[in-house]
Amino acid sequence: MKTRILLILILLPMASFAQRTNLDEGVSPIAKPAASAPSVDQAPTIALSAPTGYVLRANDQVAVEVFGEDDLRTLGRVNGEGNLSLPLLGSVHIGGLTLAQATSRITEFYGRDYLVNPKVNVTLIGYAKRRFTILGQVNRPGSYEMPDGSPDGVDLLEAIAMAGGYTRIAAPERISVKRRDQVMRVDAKKIARRGGSENGFRVEPGDTITVGESLF
Repeated sequence: MKTRILLILILLPMASFAQRTNLDEGVSPIAKPAASAPSVDQAPTIALSAPTGYVLRANDQVAVEVFGEDDLRTLGRVNGEGNLSLPLLGSVHIGGLTLAQATSRITEFYGRDYLVNPKVNVTLIGYAKRRFTILGQVNRPGSYEMPDGSPDGVDLLEAIAMAGGYTRIAAPERISVKRRDQVMRVDAKKIARRGGSENGFRVEPGDTITVGESLF
């Protein structure tokens, strides 16, 4: 019995010392290494299905990949001047070009001084935010973003629906659309009678729509 008590008294300080040593060294006996989160570079890039002939604009987000050259992979936004910054090439102007034209230009530049027969792929991964404003006799006047699936515009009737529809004193036949320095008169009542969006008026980014008030 005395031998057991003596053995316990010897082992207890040793266990306490081992625990203190682990804590001092920042080691937890039950800690498990946390799984590392995937880096941004490893995240999959999802390309959008851009309309045929879509032209790149300022603030569009694109991905540029060069086959076999991972260091040249680029995710970036077209700046206000229509340029995109690329490894080795610096600033390349792609604003106003289709995706196919942008691919050809970047391929040419890489092949001119740096790579032999480069295989370049340019994809659209994010549209620039495009907005229109609707005022007058709608239930929720204000500024609205174009839907992602409509980068080149939205139908007038859809725009009015986004703003909550007409008020009870609205005059759909008396709508004005200000586009840059031009003001256009639109009869939405006539458009609706003709079948709506198929024969409609396209609202473009930057347009200001004003729905008139009924005179009666």
